[in-house]
Amino acid sequence: MNNETNGTLTPRQIVEDLLRQSPLDLGGAVPEQREIYRQMMQGLPAPQEVSTERTTIGGVPVVTHTPVDASGGTVLLYLHGGGYTFGSANDSAALVCAIARPARATVVSVDYRLAPEHPYPAALDDVIQVYRALRGDHHDATLCMVGESAGGGLVLSTLLALKEQHLPQPAAAVVLSPWLDHTPDDRPPNENQDLLVTAETLRRRSRDYLGSPTALPTAADTLNADLSGLAPLHIQAGSSEFLLTDALRLADRAAAAHVPVELHVGARMQHVFQNFLGLLPEADAAVRAAGDFLAAHRPAQRTR
Repeated sequence: MNNETNGTLTPRQIVEDLLRQSPLDLGGAVPEQREIYRQMMQGLPAPQEVSTERTTIGGVPVVTHTPVDASGGTVLLYLHGGGYTFGSANDSAALVCAIARPARATVVSVDYRLAPEHPYPAALDDVIQVYRALRGDHHDATLCMVGESAGGGLVLSTLLALKEQHLPQPAAAVVLSPWLDHTPDDRPPNENQDLLVTAETLRRRSRDYLGSPTALPTAADTLNADLSGLAPLHIQAGSSEFLLTDALRLADRAAAAHVPVELHVGARMQHVFQNFLGLLPEADAAVRAAGDFLAAHRPAQRTR
């Protein structure tokens, strides 16, 4: 008899109950929900055996996490989630450091400017500034990118902007539950299974971020852009989340553009389920897969 039939809650059910009971409304009033989101993210575990420093790179505030086993040969540029309106550079620190460990990477998390006070392209401009500065300061290092939710969309926007500006792509990119499509009504219904994200959530946050443009900027219209020449991609999503189709369409478009791509879908998993590392076995497996992907793009050790 399994846990679901003997009355014992499974890890997945525990996570779902936590999400149902959460006061967070991603589509709610920004000032109030920012504070709720901050408190929720602060409740996640802190990274272990990691030194943390707040500084600026390229004039943009960042948080740098250096695991004890970081080699200095790989820098992981991390972009947090929060619908472009919530969140901070310190969010999901334990998660991103766990992803970075197989590549022995240092993590640079960007405190990009948030909408609605700073709409598009403010966040993208901040990320490009940090990326350019890292390229100059760590020209011998392998640079990779990781983003979750809106941060995953921002990773794709960054890759497209780098291509448009004829700048080198990172060695690899990982996107977790990426938000890519700013036309939520085009998605097939999966809303009743998602405990965090709804079509109305996306409509409100998209208006905050992009306003009401007559046509989306190329770097924001990621699913209709030419993806050829982008960095190798590792994509993860949960089968219960409303943004599942974003991940599936990205994998399909990337493969059609001959971009090396991996897609992992967690069965019955929620939005950014990887944050429940240590509680959900599926989260542990997903983090290992993302870390292994980055490690595969780490430069071979030189022999003397």
